[in-house]
Amino acid sequence: MSKQGNLKNSVQKFGRFLSGMVMPNIGAFIAWGFITALFIKTGYAPNEKLATMVDPILKYLLPILIAYTGGKMVGGERGAVMGAISVMGVVVGAEIPMLLGAMLMGPLGGFVIKKFDQMVEGKIKTGFEMLVNNFSIGILGMLLAILGYYAVGPFVTAITGVLEAGVNFLVSKGLLPLVSLFVEPGKILFLNNAINHGIFSPIGANQVSEAGKSIMYLIEANPGPGLGILLAYFVFGKGDAKSSSPGAMIIHFFGGIHEIYFPYVLMNPALLLAVIGGGVTGVLTNSVLNAGLVAPASPGSIIAILSMAAKGSHIPVIISVVLSALVAFVIAAFFVKRAATKGTGQDLDAASKQLSEEKAASKGQKVVTGKRTANEIKKIVFACDAGMGSSAMGASKFRNLIKDYPGEVTVVHSQVSDIPQGTDVVVTHQNLVGRLDENAGYEIIAINNFLSDKNIDELKNRFI
Repeated sequence: MSKQGNLKNSVQKFGRFLSGMVMPNIGAFIAWGFITALFIKTGYAPNEKLATMVDPILKYLLPILIAYTGGKMVGGERGAVMGAISVMGVVVGAEIPMLLGAMLMGPLGGFVIKKFDQMVEGKIKTGFEMLVNNFSIGILGMLLAILGYYAVGPFVTAITGVLEAGVNFLVSKGLLPLVSLFVEPGKILFLNNAINHGIFSPIGANQVSEAGKSIMYLIEANPGPGLGILLAYFVFGKGDAKSSSPGAMIIHFFGGIHEIYFPYVLMNPALLLAVIGGGVTGVLTNSVLNAGLVAPASPGSIIAILSMAAKGSHIPVIISVVLSALVAFVIAAFFVKRAATKGTGQDLDAASKQLSEEKAASKGQKVVTGKRTANEIKKIVFACDAGMGSSAMGASKFRNLIKDYPGEVTVVHSQVSDIPQGTDVVVTHQNLVGRLDENAGYEIIAINNFLSDKNIDELKNRFI
């Protein structure tokens, strides 16, 4: 594998881990966002008493939830408790919200207790198990909290300061829209979780605590560029790409599943110029109109975005989405129309097949399709990066497709890195095939589009 491939997979893995800590707690972020939008002095319904919840939620509840989740991912239930204890050091020892610190201390706490348990396994005398278990968490948790207070907290504060200084520099020079040069292609390569949760969310939380809103939550979540791409295929495309684009637009724009438009870009890489152009336009518009959200919009649905928009930002946000979609459409129309006219573009299924084969070949793997019969399949897993977006959509749709099948088949969704035991078939995006365990014994079905894909149709036909 090339160095570029190793780097890409490493970043994806890092982003997936960050996402695993943040995504289960998005509901808490949204609750905090609503409380902020409603009750602060500049909110829709200012209330001095209720507004006192804003700071504690941001400074204590959210970091503890993230650290608890991160610790559990590494060290199970004991790791979760360790993560929650450990993060208190950075929370109390810093003046800024410690979301980034929680992403460090949570997994560290889980790792420490996991290693301790491995060291003492089989060495504890009978009757002392509970004593050792409780005191090990208490003592090690205390030590990590102290470490967080004196070392990790100041380090994270310094890192956050550097990141914010960089953002402020870009804003002061009018260069913030240039971040779309990296963000939009990064999304297509499934690096959006690392970008969004590792950089934008911590900075955004700090900006909300100071100004009541943040443009950082709008950079990656803007559905405008993807909408422009899909509109171009609807107007100028052909074949499956054209026929599937209306449904993809609904799922992308209203459902917030951005992954749905990635295949349309991958089968015509020149469209990266379109999503970049749309992204730059959206960020520039939001910068000029001083728009911002009060909390992350997850998923990136126009409904979620408008729900999280700060007071006075709704119209600017709508304008930015419309303009970014328009710019992306104009640029994409040229390339889509040219490909359709000259016959140089691939159809959606051809792109899926080619990209799947290339991805598998680069991993030294063989993607198996059509291997198991319906009688041999008891559990089907639709897997995506975070395990909550496109995979949930795909599982729900497929479950309905085979609802009349008389046999017992379970269809679920999960993270591509956490396929449950007993799985017979895994359905995932072709770009994520390389993360699966080729020796796990399940059949791998690589797809390019959850709405219209021959490999999903083939799987469905086994149950008809």
